[in-house]
Amino acid sequence: MVYVRKDVSTLTRTERLRFVNALLEVKRRGEYDEFVRMHIAYYTSDGENGLRAAHMAPSFLPWHRRFLLDLERALRRVDSSVTVPYWDWTRDRSTTAVPWTEDLLGGNGRSPDHQVITGPFAYAQGKWTIREGVTNGEFLTRDLGRARAPLALPTKAELESALADPVYDTSPWDSTCTKGLRNKLEGWGTGGDSVAWRNHNLVHRWVGGAMLGGASVNDPVFWVHHAFIDLQWTRWQGQHKGARYLPADPPDPGSEQRGRIIARYEKMPPWGVTPDEMEDVSRIYRYA
Repeated sequence: MVYVRKDVSTLTRTERLRFVNALLEVKRRGEYDEFVRMHIAYYTSDGENGLRAAHMAPSFLPWHRRFLLDLERALRRVDSSVTVPYWDWTRDRSTTAVPWTEDLLGGNGRSPDHQVITGPFAYAQGKWTIREGVTNGEFLTRDLGRARAPLALPTKAELESALADPVYDTSPWDSTCTKGLRNKLEGWGTGGDSVAWRNHNLVHRWVGGAMLGGASVNDPVFWVHHAFIDLQWTRWQGQHKGARYLPADPPDPGSEQRGRIIARYEKMPPWGVTPDEMEDVSRIYRYA
């Protein structure tokens, strides 16, 4: 049966509680930290050797779609009524708006250590200790809006500009692409601040703290952010009928991208599913 992912701002009080409790239970069972480890393992950049599956590559969208589905399935094993909501950061833009409420994800980090001290994921609650990361910190951190050098969340116009591109991705299939939905949505650029980071990446920077880098999954906002990114891929597919994941075929032998990116019918690690298999999820879920 097809289930529905809702806008996080429309969740009822009961739906918020069920979502939070399911996240806490998945964490208690030890499953959540597996997701953190996986994302760290597949966070490979242009400057590194080897396959880029999760970032800076065409498979950014299908890889995270499957990743999100796995987390959602873990939540639904706890409570079958739960789905991952999405955060529309083009509309809910303040540091006190949803999802930064006491009954959802909690608020901003305190000064000067950025420790989150409100909400169910605050370290003091004893249910959300950071065990996997790039630092030794045990508590969740945030720096919403980056107080010392303020950033603004992406606007609706900036997001729509990415969706207007009719091509999924283009050569050289990495963080330097200036055309194609994938990198415009993932948001790698050049220069500083909002020029260097757009859409998806800019949101990670705006949240700050734990949301920076490969261990960003440690902040539950990761999932509601990526649900919104996934929704944009669905919207783009509806706006550009017949547009498909690219590249359809692997790069030619001798290409610098040979063996570094995943073509439409190649398997994505660690699951062995292809981007082609992840293009249509209409029989699994839809967005409200």
